[in-house]
Formats: sequence, structure tokens, C-alpha cells
Amino acid sequence: MNGPLSASALPIMHLISSGGFYGAERMLLDHCLATPGQHQVLFLDAPPALIARFREAGVDCRSFTGLRQLLRHLRQRRAEQPLINTHNFKGLLFGWLGATLLDLPLVITQHGFTPRSRKQRIYGWLSLQLCRTASVHRVVCVAESIAVLHRKACIRTEKLQVIPNGLPKASGLLPHNATHPRWLAGYVGRLSNEKGPDLFLDALIPLCQQYPQLDAVMLGDGPEQQTMLARIAAAGLHERITLPGYQTDMNRWWQQLDALVISSRTEGTPMILLEAMQAGVPVVAFSVGGIPDVLEDRHNGLLATPTDSAALARQIDTLLNEPALARELIDNARRTQLDRYDLKALAERWSQLYIRTAREARA
Repeated sequence: MNGPLSASALPIMHLISSGGFYGAERMLLDHCLATPGQHQVLFLDAPPALIARFREAGVDCRSFTGLRQLLRHLRQRRAEQPLINTHNFKGLLFGWLGATLLDLPLVITQHGFTPRSRKQRIYGWLSLQLCRTASVHRVVCVAESIAVLHRKACIRTEKLQVIPNGLPKASGLLPHNATHPRWLAGYVGRLSNEKGPDLFLDALIPLCQQYPQLDAVMLGDGPEQQTMLARIAAAGLHERITLPGYQTDMNRWWQQLDALVISSRTEGTPMILLEAMQAGVPVVAFSVGGIPDVLEDRHNGLLATPTDSAALARQIDTLLNEPALARELIDNARRTQLDRYDLKALAERWSQLYIRTAREARA
């Protein structure tokens, strides 16, 4: 592509390996729709339903099953001088190889690390090492806590930038039903160790036993589903703590939830946190990752010491018994989301980063 750079004309190719529509995928879809540029998402082994979701929203998508196929596509587009933006480890690895072989500018988006196994810890270490190489022009972290890890790994300061996740203006949100007789706490996320579904139950089972009017719902699927169901059944709470599975539309749940409980062991800036703030659902969360960058305890949410389920339960108890505080948290959280996590403003920061990176690469 010759001539002066235009944000709207810059080809941006996103690489992501994905098993479904979760936080990073939600961020990427919103990002493609809001940020100027000719976005194309290159999925690595993605389910057809995910690709269809992006295409239905108007995003150009391709699906690849291996590195050779991907490199062939990148070579075909090389003359346009596209910028590669990777998401997650496999996307980073394949994107790094493509950018290095074809001399293309490379931006890494770091959504967070999930060191739940030795393999994942190795992936995290390799990711940091690759970010140190000359092939990587920019590393964008969605939370300051993630940027700290990169600084400790001696990644140059000029490479690093923190741009948190954001949300577009709300549309179609149903008002919260404040008149329903029972109080509902919600877990939303993958049922896997890093998201802490076990810690959620550690907090909620005793609370449900203490408060007859309290129910809980765990929205999501994952490898720990059967273990969670067994724990709930053993506690005799199968009618009050339910697992409806993965949800494609959260709007009706925002109408019903009295609290979102984030029990994660590790996080970036969770999209579900921002969605709850926008929807007017108060948040109780462990103070991990980028969450304390967003929430201030007793101002726009309630925070607990990481992995301390008893402290998490106390904060839920506080919310349950102080409706005036809940209303204050809701009002302040909505203002925080609008002021600091609005997608339109954050998309402009992304656009400037893309233009600056492309100019430097072509200089």
C-alpha cells in the first residue's frame, strides 16, 4: 500500500486460536467494529459457530487448520503491507513466525495469563520471550498488572502500552427487576480452575444455607462442570444453585442478577465485569489482575483478598444486607464504565497505535 497512511485503509489481520465466544473474542469483535481499519480475523481451529457470529456482525473472517495454510494467506496479502495483531499464545506464535518470515509489523495483545498447568506456564514464559524480539513492534496489555509482568521480563518500555477493554454504548438492556422475591448471585465464565468456580461455591454454599432467600446461578461450561454439580448435590442445594450452561445472550440474566461474583484466580480486565457495571448489577470480586484497576472497594464494587472465599462470602453478605450500598455501587460503577471504559475513546487509542506502528515499520 503506497502513499500516506489512512487509519480506515490500513489492513489489520488478527490471529486468534479459540474454542468459543469468551472474553477475548468479545473484545476482538467489538474492537473490529469500532476501530478504523480493514480488519480481517484469521481463526486457528475455531468452531463454525464462532466464525458465523463474527461474519453475521460484518467482520471479514478466515479459518485455518495449520501454519502452512496461514503463511500462504499472509504471502498473498503481503503486497498490501498488513499489520498483524495477535491474541493468545498460538496466535502469537504463528503471528510471530509470519511477521518474521514476511517482514510485517506485529502487535501483540496480551489479555492475560492462565498458569493452571506446567504447559500453560511454559506458554506464558515463551510469550514473554517472544515479546522481547525485534519482530514484535508493540505489546498492548489490557491491564497494568499484565504490563508489570512484561517489565519484569525486561521488555522495553517503548514497546509496552496499557489499553484496557471497553464497551460500546448499551442497547437493548432490560431494566433490572428489583421486585423479584429472591436474591440471585451469579457466576459467569468458563468452569475451569483459573476462573475459580470452586471458590465461588466455597462462598455461596454456606451463604445459601444461612439465607433461605438466596439463590445462585453458574453460567458457563467447562471441565469442572460435573465436579461443581456433585458438590451442589452433596450440599442439598441442587434447586437453589443451578448450572444452565453457556449463554449466548446475557441481557435477560442482567435483569435477574442481584450481584455478579467474580471468583477468578487470575484475570486481565474481564469483559463480564464491564458488562455488569454497564447493566447496573453490583460486582463482588477477588482483587486479582486488572480488577482493582477498575473497582475501588465500597465505591463502585466490593473487593476481597484473592482466593479467600470466606472474605468473598462476607462481601456478598454485606451486599445482601445493605441495599442502599448496592444502589450507590451501581451508580458509581456506571459512571466509571462510561468515563474510563468506553469503547469509542479506547478505539481511538488503538487507531493511533496502529498508525504509529505501521509508519515506523515502513520508515
